[in-house]
Amino acid sequence: MATHTLNVALSGTFELGGTTPVNRLGFGAMRITGKGVWGPPPDRREAIAVLRRAIDLNINLIDTANSYGPHVSEQLIAEALYPYPEGLVIATKGGLERPGPDAWEPNGRPENLARELEGSLHRLRVERIDLYQLHRIDPNVPEDDQFGFLQRVQQEGKVRHVGLSEATVEQIDRAHQYFNVVSVQNRYNLVDREWEGVLDYCTAEGIAFIPWYPLLVGRIGESNAALSRIAQRLGATPSQVALAWLLKRSPVVLPIPGTSRVSHLEENVAAAAIELSEEDFTALA
Repeated sequence: MATHTLNVALSGTFELGGTTPVNRLGFGAMRITGKGVWGPPPDRREAIAVLRRAIDLNINLIDTANSYGPHVSEQLIAEALYPYPEGLVIATKGGLERPGPDAWEPNGRPENLARELEGSLHRLRVERIDLYQLHRIDPNVPEDDQFGFLQRVQQEGKVRHVGLSEATVEQIDRAHQYFNVVSVQNRYNLVDREWEGVLDYCTAEGIAFIPWYPLLVGRIGESNAALSRIAQRLGATPSQVALAWLLKRSPVVLPIPGTSRVSHLEENVAAAAIELSEEDFTALA
């Protein structure tokens, strides 16, 4: 079942901000860029095919960022999918600059965030971003400046929903004084649970928790005997079981596994059909 059933709706739904429904299993568009998340993809045609196949499979949450490429991911999304199908939510991010491949530097100055937001609006060909996320809270810029900027652009109608990335519970609470934080995107997967406390907080508050790096770039099954054993018994791959574990972990979790290949996308989507028993979930936990 796990390797053949392709029905994203089986992952369940979540309403961002209580108003915007999405299927819980989404797509992360970082991997449709070049090596080091830099420049164009090695196979542009395949990258376009991945995005279009995601829509065919009823994925309606696509996560990207100004910094992916930079700019490349957003450009490919528009090229492949514009005009966008009804109900598609495109989430993008600002606040990280790219000096080179695999290099990331926070820049939360309002003038930079404004420049990046305007660029995202232009590249995505939209008048309003569905979900705009601060890619990092810049420690060298007052939070008031960063949160105040997000508050203003939401009030101006350029952004519908606002989220944070790599944020602590305390930072989320402070951001709530400026806007409703509808999502938190922190690194989290079956073997890396540094942000467990933030996930528990989001679960209690009904905030979407979007785990990035959900499959350790496909290495999630390495040296994990329980995962491999359960996957073999279920006729699934370790990655599929790891995604099923994330979906079962909390109803607010929205995994966004990324890939540059259609076959891998379909493998990830099949994870929505896997139902882990409580015994299996506990064994993995």
